Amino acid sequence: MAFRPLHDRILVRRIEADEKTAGGIIIPDTAKEKPSEGEVIAVGSGVRDDGGKLVEPDVKVGDRILFGKWSGTEIKLNGEDLLIMKESDVMGVIEQTATMKKAA
Repeated sequence: MAFRPLHDRILVRRIEADEKTAGGIIIPDTAKEKPSEGEVIAVGSGVRDDGGKLVEPDVKVGDRILFGKWSGTEIKLNGEDLLIMKESDVMGVIEQTATMKKAA
């Protein structure tokens, strides 16, 4: 099944956090919070401004984003848990620099 968000909505897949702390302590599932980081899967066409001109979204497919804890609506699509949210719910895009990519 294909899904295309409308207007300024985006489809996001949550990126799970590490299961261990920096000190090596394993975090049980019951103590984990839902991650507020995700990957953009699909993007709507944008919204129209007061003059009727189409304003395209700032995020694009493949972007890693940060969003609020209670942002979006959870849906299940093809057996996968995803989020639909407005672009305004996105707090920022995580950009990896070239030096970080080389270190990995």
